[in-house]
Amino acid sequence: MATSTTEGAAHGAEVAHEAGGIPQLAIETFPSQIFWLFVALVAIYFLLSRVALPRIGATIEERQDAISNDIERAADYRRQAEAAEAAYDQALADARAEAGRIADKTRAEIQVEIDAAMTKADEQINAQSAESEARIATIRDEAAVAVQAVARDTAQALVAALAPDVADASAIDAAVAARTNS
Repeated sequence: MATSTTEGAAHGAEVAHEAGGIPQLAIETFPSQIFWLFVALVAIYFLLSRVALPRIGATIEERQDAISNDIERAADYRRQAEAAEAAYDQALADARAEAGRIADKTRAEIQVEIDAAMTKADEQINAQSAESEARIATIRDEAAVAVQAVARDTAQALVAALAPDVADASAIDAAVAARTNS
């Protein structure tokens, strides 16, 4: 039968060639072309369904599994990153709060030191002020005694020059003391 089909195909090709047409379109060769088309399609179907498609399916499934795993890993990394960011934010807030507490504590310590220094300075100023007032009082007292002595000497010299016979030292001292105390 293969020989009759081959002879029929050859004869159809000759007829189509002689007629000036395409050999595949010669009606005499259609049954043999359809048979071989069916055989080729069945062979391709079995080849694809038994060999190629399972390999392609396995590859697609592996790729889908890899993509799913990558997506899950990315979601895990995202959760870890969010947790790390939250921990970082918490640590930053804690550090800021601790820095505020340290600054407040340092300010309070410095204020205590400043208050102690101010108290010490006030005490020193008050002591120096009291010492200065005591010196001023001493100088004023000494000046008052010196003024009385000068006034007494001047009064005695004036009385002696104007009225030499009335020169009573005790009267001059009493008059000078009365004038300088008022």
